[in-house]
Amino acid sequence: MKFDWRYNRDFFAGLLYILLGAVAMWIARDYPFGSALRMGPGYFPTVLGGMMIAFGVAVLLQGVKNNEKIQGNFSIRALFVLPIATVVFGVTMEHLGFIPALALLIPISAAAGRQFKWIEVGLLTAGIILLSLGIFIWGLGLPYIMIKGIWEY
Repeated sequence: MKFDWRYNRDFFAGLLYILLGAVAMWIARDYPFGSALRMGPGYFPTVLGGMMIAFGVAVLLQGVKNNEKIQGNFSIRALFVLPIATVVFGVTMEHLGFIPALALLIPISAAAGRQFKWIEVGLLTAGIILLSLGIFIWGLGLPYIMIKGIWEY
């Protein structure tokens, strides 16, 4: 089987990871690095960029090995719905709080796909809200307003 890089799914995904990791490391090049115990502002983007490059190399090599072709088609609906969902999340987070912002973000984002089912999206929304509360609010202690005017943590 001949390797055809033009239509290889994993080849381009690996290149994208490598590019994003290199850009992150390039942006953080002038930031103080610090150490593992005293991380400077350049530590996280440099380490994460290096991990993305390593992951990208692994995915790229997997693509060369498997030579799997790109499948699927282009979605105009997703091209418009996903940026709208992001803007709605930002505006809602500012004016209503964390929980309403997530409660809108997930169903709007799910509407970008072809197989939207209200029960599945409702369960996913509830699960992600609980998981996000556990991680970001109670675990990391981030100072987000839960529901503006009602539940401010």
